[in-house]
Amino acid sequence: MNAANPYSFKKVTLDDLALLKAWRSAPHVLEWWDAGEGYNEADLADPQVARWIVSIAEHPFAFMQDYTVHGWDTHHFSDLPKGSRGIDQFIGDPDMIGVGHGQGFISARMQMLFDAGAPVIATDPHPDNKRAIAVYKKLGFEAAGPPQETRWGLILPMLAKT
Repeated sequence: MNAANPYSFKKVTLDDLALLKAWRSAPHVLEWWDAGEGYNEADLADPQVARWIVSIAEHPFAFMQDYTVHGWDTHHFSDLPKGSRGIDQFIGDPDMIGVGHGQGFISARMQMLFDAGAPVIATDPHPDNKRAIAVYKKLGFEAAGPPQETRWGLILPMLAKT
């Protein structure tokens, strides 16, 4: 953590699963993120996906994951260049919504991914999630085609490049 990036990213562990379950059952998260089954030890060990608890001033408030877009044969971003990463996230603490933290921590993680060599970062919000789409556009993402149905639901493909 530094003045330019006040956010810290801690790998999700089994000790974090109760917090994630509570966040994923909150109405503001359920609106866009399926509660589904919680993560398990095998999920957390999957090398294709890095899962993070995001904190500011030692206060955990969000979940973020980044993943290789080439980890699934039929992934909608599998045609992107080698090393490209996909991202998904939500703010779990409702008191942290609407005050700029989403844009802040996503930007910080994007910089880390670009610094690590990712040529493209992809995301796929629901086309009706106007708040998320507005944040992504501020961060340099552009729509990469029309909304499409995927095995993960209806998405708007968006890409950001270095």
